[in-house]
Amino acid sequence: MSRYRDLHGILLLDKPLGLSSNQALQAARRLLRAAKGGHTGALDPLATGLLPLCFGEGTKIAGMLLGSRKAYLAECRLGLTTTTADLEGEIVERRPVPALGGGQVEQALASLRGRIMQVPPAYSALKQGGEPLYVKARRGESVEVAAREVQIHRLDLLAHEGDLLRLLVECGSGTYVRSLAVDLGAALGCGAHLTSLRRLWVEPFREPVMITLEDLELAAGQGDAALDRWLLPLSAAVADLPALALDADRALAVAQGQQIPWPGNLDQGRSAAFGPDGRLLALVEPDPAGRVRIIRGFNLPAPETA
Repeated sequence: MSRYRDLHGILLLDKPLGLSSNQALQAARRLLRAAKGGHTGALDPLATGLLPLCFGEGTKIAGMLLGSRKAYLAECRLGLTTTTADLEGEIVERRPVPALGGGQVEQALASLRGRIMQVPPAYSALKQGGEPLYVKARRGESVEVAAREVQIHRLDLLAHEGDLLRLLVECGSGTYVRSLAVDLGAALGCGAHLTSLRRLWVEPFREPVMITLEDLELAAGQGDAALDRWLLPLSAAVADLPALALDADRALAVAQGQQIPWPGNLDQGRSAAFGPDGRLLALVEPDPAGRVRIIRGFNLPAPETA
């Protein structure tokens, strides 16, 4: 019997402190014995919380989830800046923290909401010349990172105790919460760095039921059925998209990559196409000629029948 299984689905992992996203993925993949897996955007080793893991045909959907809205619980410390903008780095500068009223903090937070320009950290996985920036930074090279536009949907102060600020952040793709902490410290005139970060949710998983690696290991000891109960179907990842129900003939055509007339409302836009047996067949959208354009097709096994 093969060591690895042909699994298709999504696991909502509660990533532990200290592991990279890839380390967490490989640990979960080994426990599930999944032949193929990927994650939907890295969390730093010092971050915890929701890391959707995609297996089998689910890896085709990971890129779409990368662009999703996300929410974080963040804590930052005022008065200190570090090389990495978080606890892992060396202290670059110490500055006195002024007596800050709620109005001053709110004013600084307000300047960081909406569409803003943000400089990603030099110690990040962004690539420059085919090489991650953190590799260049660790070699002591000077790293120039261009500012880019990101969307901050929500940035709320939850608590202010001494030089610690606890924040709720909702943001779009490409946002670095470490950079938000740096920018907030600059706006307050004393510098800051991120001390903890927990990802709360990723669209469309707004109220995720997560599993830890420890609990996944316990489930592994109970057999494959106990493990597989934690796998969500791929349809869960496209729950926010309109559903396009196809009859058997149209489903076969789409499964074979053929173009067919758009069977629904042309204003519907990007949709999830399902066959009569409930299988997710493809992500589709209408083309200018009113036909189905396949964005991403899925080759899922037929559902088991009793």
